[in-house]
Amino acid sequence: MSIDTNDKLRLFFALWPDDEVRTALMQLQAPMQGRWIPYGNLHLTLAFLGMQPASVIAQAKEILAYLPSRDDTIILDKVGYFPRNRVAWAGATKVPEGLEALEQDLYSALTARGIAYDRHSKFKPHITLARDASLPADIVFEPIAWRAGQIVLVQSTTGSSGSVYEVLGSRLLREPPQGERALD
Repeated sequence: MSIDTNDKLRLFFALWPDDEVRTALMQLQAPMQGRWIPYGNLHLTLAFLGMQPASVIAQAKEILAYLPSRDDTIILDKVGYFPRNRVAWAGATKVPEGLEALEQDLYSALTARGIAYDRHSKFKPHITLARDASLPADIVFEPIAWRAGQIVLVQSTTGSSGSVYEVLGSRLLREPPQGERALD
């Protein structure tokens, strides 16, 4: 797909689960009422950039390349519900410090480059499981240990059958940043 630099794209940064974690999350969806998030769309949003000019892609990929290395395990051990948006989600009772630091590093890098986005006052990491959902029943499940190792830049396109995600750039967080350049 060819992208014109004047195009506006819906973009976000996310942690991208591996197949084992996605499969476990799909099992959590089974008893839920609502529109399940497709297997390939399950993710944990770090920064939703919203509509941005395509010219931002190069800067966003640079941010990916220079984020500090991380090696965090997130223990997904609870299911929650956002009643206002009717969203059922999975999350962690205890958010690893490294995940909060990654979100802060990303925020700082975006701010330094003048890339605006909707940052909530408090980072509430979660993986959306279903939209237009009913309040999920209490679900007892074996906690999912997710060694969150891949961060991605994603373009979201909404079509008649829902959102389609295209990964525009990615990086394994366990790898050292590319080069010695600092993010700021």
